[in-house]
Formats: sequence, C-alpha cells, structure tokens
Amino acid sequence: MVPERLNWLNSGTSRELADLFAAAGYEIHLVGGSVRDALLGRESADLDFATSARPDQMKPLLRDWADQLYTMGERFGTIGLLRDGERCEITTFRAETYRPDSRRPEVAFGDSIEADLGRRDFTVNAIALRLGRDTPFLVDPFNGVADLATRTLRTPSGPDVSFSDDPLRMVRLFRFMAQLGFYPDRPELEAVARLRERLRTISAERIRDEFSKLVVAGGAAPAMSAMVESGLAAEFVPEVPALAMTEDPDHRHKDVLAHSLAVMAKTESDLVLRLAALFHDVGKPATRRFEGSKVTFHHHEVVGARMTRRRLRKLRYPNGTVNDVAELVFLHMRAHTFKMGWTDSAVRRYVRDAGELLPRLNRLARCDVTTRSDRRARRIQRQIDELEERIEALRAREELDALRPPIDGFDVMEYLGVGPGPTVGAVLKMLLEKRIDQGPYDRAEAFGDVRRWAVEQGLPDPGEPPPEAASEGS
Repeated sequence: MVPERLNWLNSGTSRELADLFAAAGYEIHLVGGSVRDALLGRESADLDFATSARPDQMKPLLRDWADQLYTMGERFGTIGLLRDGERCEITTFRAETYRPDSRRPEVAFGDSIEADLGRRDFTVNAIALRLGRDTPFLVDPFNGVADLATRTLRTPSGPDVSFSDDPLRMVRLFRFMAQLGFYPDRPELEAVARLRERLRTISAERIRDEFSKLVVAGGAAPAMSAMVESGLAAEFVPEVPALAMTEDPDHRHKDVLAHSLAVMAKTESDLVLRLAALFHDVGKPATRRFEGSKVTFHHHEVVGARMTRRRLRKLRYPNGTVNDVAELVFLHMRAHTFKMGWTDSAVRRYVRDAGELLPRLNRLARCDVTTRSDRRARRIQRQIDELEERIEALRAREELDALRPPIDGFDVMEYLGVGPGPTVGAVLKMLLEKRIDQGPYDRAEAFGDVRRWAVEQGLPDPGEPPPEAASEGS
C-alpha cells in the first residue's frame, strides 16, 4: 500500500505509461521531485520516470503513443515526450561515476532502481514509486521517507563522496533548505566546511542557477545565513559574509549581514529585488569610518553598486539583471532622504532615475527598515507613503512616466543644421534638465531655448524656427 496522497501519481499519463512498459516487460518508476512533493502533500508540475528499458527500446514503445518525442538526451539515457499537453522525461537506470579530474559524470546504464537512486543528491529525492500492473509500491532504500518526516537533508552515500562527485550539491543542499524548509544533517554541514573549495571546479553558470533558486525561495534568508556560516558562500559571493564583520549602526541586528538578511526576508519572491536586498549594503565594509563615537558609511551605495555589478557579472547573470540589481543598490538610499523635503523637481529626478525600477525601488526602501524602534519604523514608512503620494499627484498633472523634452533629436538636427553627434546630445540633455526642474513646457519654448544655447556656444544663430515646427504637437 502507498499513502493515499500518492494516488494521483498512478493515474492518467503515469498509468498509461505503466501499462505500456509492463506489457513490454520493463520496469518503470516515478522518481525525484514528483514523489517527494506528493509525499509532502504538494502537487508537482514535473513527472520524471526511471526505467530498465534502454533508449533504443523506449523509442518503438513511445513513438505511436506520444504526441511528440524529444531525443536530445538520448546518449544520457533520457527520452522526453509530450502527451495530451503533459511533458515527461523517462531515463534508463543509471550508475554514474566521476573521475577525480572532472566534474562531468561518466554515465553507464544500470540494472536496478536501487543503484539509480543511490546516485541522487539527497535521500528525500531518492524515493521511487514502482508502477506496473500490480499495486504501486514505494522503493526507499535510503530511508528518504523518514527524512521527509524529520525534515532532514542527507546524502544517500556519504557526504564526502557525494559532494566530491558533484560539488554543486553543496549549494543545492542550501537551496533545498530554502525551498523545503528542511535542515542539513550535521555530517553534511561538516563535509561542506571541509570540501567547500571544490566548488571552484564548477562553472559560474551552474552555481548561478542553483543560487537563483535559493534566492527566490520562501526560506532564502535562513538558508543564506546557514550557507554563510558553513563557509560555502565565501566561495562565490564573498561580499555577503564580509558583512558579518561590520556592526549595524541601528543596533537592531548584531551586524549588517543580519540586517541584510532581514531585508531579504521581507521582500517578495522576485530575483532582482531579492538580490538587491542581499547586496544593498555590501559597500559598507569598504566605506566604514569612525568619526568620534559614530560610525559612518559615506557613499556605500556607490561602492556597493560597483561591487554588485562585478560579482553578478562573474556569476554570469544576464546584463539586464546585473544592471537592474546594481541600479537598485545605487539608488537604495535615495527615498530615505525624502525626509529633508523634496521639490517637484527632486521628485521628477527620482522617478527619472528609477525608471521602470520605481516600484521595486520603493519596495526595497520599505523593506530596508529593520530598526527595533516601532516609532522610527512608522515614521520612515510614512515618509515613503508621502513620497508615493507626491509621485501620483505629479503623475496626475504631468506625463511623469515619459519624462522627455517636447522636441526630439530630429527636430534639433533640422533646426541647427547639424548631424547626429555630441551637439545634439548636449541640447537634449539641457532640455531634459529643464523639463525635470520646471515641469512640462511647449515646443516653441524649447526651440527658443535651443536658439539661446546655440548663440551662447558660439554656433550660428539658427533664427526663428518654422511656425509649423514650433507649434506642432504643442
């Protein structure tokens, strides 16, 4: 008997595959996350199967049954398929071995589900549901079900062997801690401390992908804290553990690391926002200065943005992600200066500088309040409320989301009789500054400004603009 909550796994596509493979004399099992999640009472979108059939034996079985076959992973024993809109992967039992000088496994097809499960990362992922014509049953040679019950992360083989075979499993240990709320067993944590330098053999792209899954998970903050404590974080994001050496001046947390993790915990599951929360204060250790009895971190946001950009590039994040996270780090202090009183011009500049990141920037500013003084926290939240109200009031009066001058580069080139180049850029910058400082103005006024600017720069007087040019679109 299997738990009732697993019954859905033995229906639909799974049931049809079980009958198909059983009729041909092959074993087939559901494996991996779908079994784990079902035992936890969760539904999984992915269905992964393991079978005794080899790829060349699977293809004739599946060709007429599946709507589509995918054979790109055939040499590794994997056949993908699409059936009634559902995607599945079926992989021949495998017995992987690793050479000491390589992180790529040497894949050999295996003969038993037990050996196949033994090569997996953690015991909670090394549980199979045997399907067939008889009643399904669980195959659990490494006591993964018991570890699910105690919320424990252990490796099927010893952690030294498992982490040496694939050092990325050390990052995955903390990723599953973040996603599942499970805790690594002591031998696994001790092995990470011993073997963490082996992560240097793993490509930045593979580390990035696991790290991103951790960052957006529900338990990202405690998992990140545990990874820092283990020493593993220092191998690929050394700026983060360095925060533990810098005291939090608000005394709400013992150090800036604890503050940063608290900010991270308050943010939504958004990769850019979470990375910005984690990195927003990484410039503080480099800018810490003692002035009498006070500690200061002047311009830490500038230094931090540079550090963030450099680190995320090393981790091979896409340029868009790198730029967005670094910009949020650079701007994260801006909203907190609103308490000094902002003119409409300052509000426009804030909106212009934030651009599409404005909602994330305001959210980061709200989350970056971890003081233990409730009164101070409420005051800061009110300031951000007032800032957002000012933005909405200006937006209602102006085209605040499209801060640009009333004439464009083509207008400038035609009026001044110049081609593309720095002159046009300088004029447009001058006009944009006026738009930000004074609000909307019309085309006639803009052409007048261009004429005065040209004369001041020693350029020929362009004269009066054509009436249609000055009035068009005003």
